[in-house]
Order: sequence, then structure tokens, then C-alpha cells
Amino acid sequence: MSRIAESELIINDRGAVYHLDLRPAEIAGTVITVGDPDRVKEISKYFDRIEIQRQHREFVSHTGYVGKKRLTVLSSGIGPDNIDIVVNELDALVNIDFETREIKKQLKSINIIRLGTSGSLQGDIPVDSFVAATHGLGVDNLLNFYRHEQNDEEKQLLHSFVTHTQVQSQIGNPYITSGAASLIKHFVKDFHQGITVTCPGFYGPQGRVLRLGVRNPDFVNRLTDFRFGNHRITNFEMETSAIYGLGKLLGHHCLAVNAIVANRVVKEFSKDGKAAVENLIKKFLEIFERDIE
Repeated sequence: MSRIAESELIINDRGAVYHLDLRPAEIAGTVITVGDPDRVKEISKYFDRIEIQRQHREFVSHTGYVGKKRLTVLSSGIGPDNIDIVVNELDALVNIDFETREIKKQLKSINIIRLGTSGSLQGDIPVDSFVAATHGLGVDNLLNFYRHEQNDEEKQLLHSFVTHTQVQSQIGNPYITSGAASLIKHFVKDFHQGITVTCPGFYGPQGRVLRLGVRNPDFVNRLTDFRFGNHRITNFEMETSAIYGLGKLLGHHCLAVNAIVANRVVKEFSKDGKAAVENLIKKFLEIFERDIE
């Protein structure tokens, strides 16, 4: 196998990958990603034991144990560009030999699970409820920088979405990736399920108007109205499609679960978003300890 050059995979003086500042032994087989660096400690406070704490830029990580299960919590920062760093470096930690700089012959899969906040696009998905994403649909273009193929269902879904929204002529080529069925099956009770759309920004890309007009003022309504068989778009945010797309290409098991803090249909914002996130954390850790390998 060919050696990966120093300019392509940057390893620091302590033998850690550059942005995350983590060494291969310092991550668990399940990694929770959160956007907000301060949210890392809000999850790790429930650990029975924390063994590793690292921080570099916005990337804060705690690795420890919940019961007998090892778990890493890692802040990604906001947006698909940060997810490009996080997923590629997590994969490097488990599938590239840092001594030889070669891809390992035996590849390993990990769980990458986003715990985040999101805006609902359906009137019947209220603030403070939870959504588990069956698919990540990206209008952010990140995955288009990689060689990727969609399966038949994904192609049909995407064709219907482009026809319905007419986004391709305005913002580039959307993409869609399904989440890991092995993880989604544990997030049915107390969770809404549906397609999560990922946008490359918070204001114009999500149809918010402050001082600038938007190119497609009907975009949010078209997302809400979209149907393909039993599929509908439940929510949107800024990370899921990148996690699902890159994770699947690299052979990892990915899931995104979000606390709904805004409902864009009824124009409501959570009165206590922090409590909604806290409830999601507790619910997730209960499921993790009981069900996730």
C-alpha cells in the first residue's frame, strides 16, 4: 500500500491527528458528536469514569465509561465543513497506521452518532420533541467533492426531491444517504423519524430573512410539503448529511438524533432548549447502555 504523505495526514508531535488532537487509543468504538464544545461536559458528567480529556480549537473530546461501555464525546463545531474534518480524522484514527502512514489491511467500523438541536419542518413535530434521521439529505455540496454512488431508493428519493423543490438549478447538486439501520432501530419509541435536510448555513440557507433577501423564498414550504411514499422531511440543521454521507463511504455506522428547539411551521421556539437537550442526552445514554454495541 502507498504511504500517505505528511501534507495529507498531519500528525502532531505527540502522535495525534492534527485537528482533533487524538491518538488512536484515545477514542471508543462509539463516538458522539455535538456541535457545541460546552455540550461535551454536559454528556460526560453522566460518565462513571472519564479517562481522557483533550481540546484543540473547537474540538473538545472526553472518553470514558458508562457502566462497562466505553464512549467518546466530541464537539465538531457547526457546519458540514467541520464534519469533513471530524469524520475523516476519526476514520484515520481507526483505519490508518500512524507509524507506517499506510491504510490498514483490516478495516474497522465505528458508530458515529450526532446528538444535536434542530428545527422542525412539520406542524405535528413540536418543540422539545426528538427526531431520529432515517436519511441525511444535503444541500451543502460537501459529498460532491468525493466519489459516491446512491442506491436505487436514494436515487428515486433524490429525483423526487429535486423535481419538487427545483433546488438543483439554484444551489448545486443535492445528495442523500440513509442512516445505519442497526442504530435507527433503537430510536423508535419517543422519537419521530424522517429525513433530515442539512443546510450550509443558518440564515439564508434555512430561509431566514434579516436584511438580505433569499433566492428561493418558498424553499422551507417546499421542504415541508415534500412526500415520497412514506417518507417526509421532518427537520433541518447543519451536520447530518455530511456525517451520513462520509460515514457510509468509509464504512461506519451513523445516526443523528436531534432535540427540536424550533418549529418553522408554527413559528415557535422552545422556552427551555437546554432542558430539551438534557432530556435527549439522558434518553440517549439509557439506550446506549442497554442496546448499542
